[in-house]
Amino acid sequence: MGKSGLRYGFLDSFRGLTLISMILYHACWDLVYIFNMKWSWYLGAGAYIWQQSICWSFIFLSGFCWSLGRKPLKRGLLVFMAGLLVSVITVVFMPENRVIFGVLTLIGSCMLLMIPLEKAIKKFPAGWGFVVSMLLFICTRNMNKGFLGFEEWNLVRLPDALYRGRLMTFLGFMEPGFYSTDYFSLFPWLFLFLSGYFFYNILREKQGFMEKYLTGKWEPLSFLGRHSLLIYMLHQPVIYGVFMIMEQQKLL
Repeated sequence: MGKSGLRYGFLDSFRGLTLISMILYHACWDLVYIFNMKWSWYLGAGAYIWQQSICWSFIFLSGFCWSLGRKPLKRGLLVFMAGLLVSVITVVFMPENRVIFGVLTLIGSCMLLMIPLEKAIKKFPAGWGFVVSMLLFICTRNMNKGFLGFEEWNLVRLPDALYRGRLMTFLGFMEPGFYSTDYFSLFPWLFLFLSGYFFYNILREKQGFMEKYLTGKWEPLSFLGRHSLLIYMLHQPVIYGVFMIMEQQKLL
């Protein structure tokens, strides 16, 4: 919802569509990695592109919507604590599938960092901010693996000394032996979040654009988008429970 009170239903609908895609992807993940279904396609490039489309959409959209919400500290803490709760539950009950520094932890961290950061960047030209943020994201995409570069292109090797400890792992320099089934470090993903933030400002500067094109909505996608955090927190236990029942009934 914008600060004027106008809600951009298209954003809710797009978030809802991405949420459905994520639920389907995680259902497939459970089938392959927990219930041992043999599915070679899911281990290949197609599933990777699918997974990337989901996380890119969520993180970019979170940055886009940051300026639209009220009480940024409360919202940031809520998302961050939700991510922490996911970590605690998975470490205690499913250590082999633990989530440490997952996507909720990342988005919550970005939201909290934006509170002081916006004061320094809000006067930066939106167009240049978007371009620079995207370039930084692309150039640092492989930093988790020890390089500057993007996907298959490793351009510059980073010093091994950076890759030590959990704090550096949180920042993006993944320590040896670290394991998480859902790992989104602050860098490079903060740059994608910032890209969304600047893209919002690009559209905001176009008089009437958002009011004309982003107020429409599609139910029930919009409903899902409005309740995305709750659905995110509940979807995996529900999926897992359904598959457990199906396995007991020999349907899997």
